Amino acid sequence: MTVFDEPKIDGHCHLLDPERHPYAPDAAYRPAGQELGTLAQYRQVMDAYGIRHALLVGPNSGYGLDNRCLLDAVEQGGGLFKGIAVVPPDLAPAALTELQARGIVGLAFNAALLGTAHYLQAAALLRELARRDLLLSLQVEGDQLVELQPMLERSGVRVLVDHCGRPAAGRGLDQPGFRALLALARSGRVAVKLSGFQKFSTQPPPHEDTAPYVKALLQAYGLQACLWASDWPFLRAPQRIDVGPLLRGVERLLPDPADRRRLFWETPRRWLGF
Repeated sequence: MTVFDEPKIDGHCHLLDPERHPYAPDAAYRPAGQELGTLAQYRQVMDAYGIRHALLVGPNSGYGLDNRCLLDAVEQGGGLFKGIAVVPPDLAPAALTELQARGIVGLAFNAALLGTAHYLQAAALLRELARRDLLLSLQVEGDQLVELQPMLERSGVRVLVDHCGRPAAGRGLDQPGFRALLALARSGRVAVKLSGFQKFSTQPPPHEDTAPYVKALLQAYGLQACLWASDWPFLRAPQRIDVGPLLRGVERLLPDPADRRRLFWETPRRWLGF
């Protein structure tokens, strides 16, 4: 069995289908061309690379707070997908109940795009997520996690940190944001998505300057709290990216098939409830 055939759960991907689900009129960024990714196209990616399930994350690009494309795919998927919705930080409990009933297992906070101040008043929502055992999918960059860490820890919410926490690749492992991410491993309530290398690398693929951060995360979190994710269809990527080379990179990082099975299948299955 090759790395392409090994069973996988994709921990982070997006659907962008403006023909069937038009973008929000006030969308600040409107993905087009090769950035688009329909459900039919992603099903072909799944078939080619052994992806059995996926966590669909609502994109801020194009759709903003409109989750209809995401919800439609989850409902059509027949158990293949679970969803992370994009919502305002003051979302009412009744609205969260409706989303949960439709296959949403968590909410997305994108501080890398919207800033930390946008979420500093979201403590009540985080506590509600924790009470329901729902997930927070958190995207930060640089040292943003330092400001959000106390609120996260007080809430008790389970957190999936997107894209290795997006450290600044040239600043080393001792930068405050990355130190905070390593420290959160001790909580047992945080997992990290090993993905999105193009979002914090200063080099072209295969983004070799990200390797020290990936290895440090594997050491701190272990395979019981690291998930693989494609980040398909690679929004705003500065260079061409494909799933196949990403999987070859995992094969080089984890040459033991048993380790890859934990990363690809066992850990995301447990964290995401497949």
